[in-house]
Amino acid sequence: MQRTYQAQLDAFSGSNVRQRENAYFLDKIKEVNTAEDLVSDRRLLSVALGAFGLEGDLNNTYFIRKILEDGTGSQDALANRLADKRYREFSSAFGLGPGEFSKTGLLTDMEEIVRKNQVAQFEISVGEQDDTMRTALYAEHELADLAQRDISDDAKWFNLMGLSPLRGMMETALGLPASFAQLDIDRQLDVFKDKLRGLTGSETIDQFTDPDVRDQLTTAYLARSQIAALGGGFSSAQTALTLLQNIR
Repeated sequence: MQRTYQAQLDAFSGSNVRQRENAYFLDKIKEVNTAEDLVSDRRLLSVALGAFGLEGDLNNTYFIRKILEDGTGSQDALANRLADKRYREFSSAFGLGPGEFSKTGLLTDMEEIVRKNQVAQFEISVGEQDDTMRTALYAEHELADLAQRDISDDAKWFNLMGLSPLRGMMETALGLPASFAQLDIDRQLDVFKDKLRGLTGSETIDQFTDPDVRDQLTTAYLARSQIAALGGGFSSAQTALTLLQNIR
């Protein structure tokens, strides 16, 4: 998948359906001035949400309109109060909240929305065959982007913990139980750091600028996911043998 990723993505994005979808979005999004304008056009909203992995909210128009109308400027804005930070990124990308500068007329910004949606839709198509691979592909670019942000490493950790797909991948890769989320948030941070240090030798998110480190985490995630999938019907020896036979 890594070797052929770009070729597969290009082929997927080049379909007539995708090209029409992109052209419609770029043509119509510049006419959007309010949150209502965006949520009332299902084709536009589909691309907008898909770019942030929020396509499951396509029918939750009241909720999404509130996310957009509140913006991200105030501490009590809905997007800022949600644990999943993708909503904050979504709202910020369009700038339709009070006192915000609307970005819907900025071609470069909207082209980036289209690009992110294309990547997300490709990952969904991969996930229809193997959902763990979808998560791994998502993490490949999101971890790299997060690592490069100009914020403290603890802030990066808290961002990761607020992104459901990344958090889930990290928990699986590090062998953390489902009950882990019940711990105090600061205790969760300490455990995450300790477990990651044990895997990669470092506790920082900054290390994920290195593709080799991302590969190390991805390998641990895929291996543990496959063990969990096979474990119910296989002995530990059979599971280990199956994993070894699948290594190429």
